[in-house]
Amino acid sequence: MTGDEACAEGALAAGCRFFGAYPITPATEIAEHMSIRLPEVGGTFIQMEDEIGAMASILGAAWSGRKSMTATSGPGFSLMMENIGLGVVTETPCVVVNVQRGGPSTGLPTMTGQADMMQVRWGSHGDYEIIALAPASAQEIFYLTITAFDLSETYRTPVFIMTDEVIGHMSEKVVIPEAAAIKPRTRPKPKGRKDRFLLYKPDKNGVAPMPAAGQGYHVHVTGLTHDEKGYPVMAVEAQEQMMARLTRKILDNRADIIRTEGQQLDDAEIVLVSYGISARTSRAAMVQARARGMKVGLLRLITVWPFCENQIRELSERVRGFVTVEINLGQVHLEVQRCAGARAACHLVGHAGGTVITPEQVIAKIEEAF
Repeated sequence: MTGDEACAEGALAAGCRFFGAYPITPATEIAEHMSIRLPEVGGTFIQMEDEIGAMASILGAAWSGRKSMTATSGPGFSLMMENIGLGVVTETPCVVVNVQRGGPSTGLPTMTGQADMMQVRWGSHGDYEIIALAPASAQEIFYLTITAFDLSETYRTPVFIMTDEVIGHMSEKVVIPEAAAIKPRTRPKPKGRKDRFLLYKPDKNGVAPMPAAGQGYHVHVTGLTHDEKGYPVMAVEAQEQMMARLTRKILDNRADIIRTEGQQLDDAEIVLVSYGISARTSRAAMVQARARGMKVGLLRLITVWPFCENQIRELSERVRGFVTVEINLGQVHLEVQRCAGARAACHLVGHAGGTVITPEQVIAKIEEAF
């Protein structure tokens, strides 16, 4: 099946029972698949009037107790940003899929890109931390969609799947295990008296359990700065406390959230850093470079945000340099540079979108730079 179809099947396996979206290339196939499959499992599919409404709909569905998801691409992702901020501040678990294409604006609707990586990190206004995953195959997008739902429930936050047009439209073998083999995370239920419930009082892991509307809890949900009850409080102290909770629940758990895959790193002098379809190009480049006697390794980012800062810093102490491979003009490359500092040279193989980077382009950069 295609990556888009595998994403939809992963969502169903994770327990997603609400999907609200607006059609947009190259993510439409996710919506089409969900429109057929969700009614078969007792779920709800709604095509909204636009992506603003789509993001709002999955937030509302999450507060009703449903696991919810939407899927879009660049222009739609831009429209979602205000409500993504609302999801962050109200600590609403949901999943947002961005099948990236070339931009900005309408750009290249049917051609690939990876230029929304900084937008997903900083696209909504204000300070916040997010979780974003980058699958590199149809099989992986199936499992990472399940992971995204589990992370959203664990940390009470929107979680993003940053795929791309090639992964979304490429047809590959996907093994879907028996339902009994998949154990998606259920939402932790609040304890104690419902009339004295504190909606945003964190547990030991820094995350507050979330009730569903209709369960009898007294809740107040707002996008304004609020206290542990959820009531608006226009004060610097309240902002500090709220922001500490929103950021620390991600930052303090980075070791459990961040996933990377390293290949041939033990003796590597040059490390390729990549994700998504570009990581597959990078792996081919690594194999070819090794055959030519170059000690090249690959660090594949499965979790792009939070960024694997410590791993880059550790590698920078012993390698000659990094080559970031991505279909943009250097968005994640900037993070590699920041973490490597002056300890190792950093170079980019990237372009503005439309085509997949070739292994030959990566090898040419290695030979030129080192």
